[in-house]
Amino acid sequence: MSKKGRERALGDNEAKAVARMLRVSPQKLNLLAQLIRGKKVATALADLEFSRKRIAREVRKCLESAIANAENNHDLDVDDLVVVQAHVGKALVIKRHMPRARGRVGRIFKPFSNLTIVVREVEAAAN
Repeated sequence: MSKKGRERALGDNEAKAVARMLRVSPQKLNLLAQLIRGKKVATALADLEFSRKRIAREVRKCLESAIANAENNHDLDVDDLVVVQAHVGKALVIKRHMPRARGRVGRIFKPFSNLTIVVREVEAAAN
C-alpha cells in the first residue's frame, strides 16, 4: 500500500555525495569545483590536499564521501573512478549591517553554498 520509490537518478556506475551549508560564497567554491572536474579521483584528492584555499578541506571530505559511497554502496572500483560532475549551488545568505559614516549603514552578506560531486567508474584503457 505504500508509494513506489523513486527510480535512481544516477547510472549504475555512478555515485554522488552532497555537502550542504558550506560557509563560503558559491563563486569561491566554484573555483575548486572547476579544479577537480573531469579528473581521476586520485589526482583530484592530491590537488585538494595541496590547495591553499580554506574550503578545500570541506571539498576533499565531500569527494572522499562520494568515493566511499561508490565503493560501499555500489561496489565500484576506486581506482577507475573519475569526477564527472562537481557543481555548486546557492544556499541561504545571512545579512548583517555595519555602521558607516554620516548615519548610513553598510550591508554585509554572509553566503552559504551547496556542493554536489558525482563520480563515475570508467573502463581502464586497454594497452
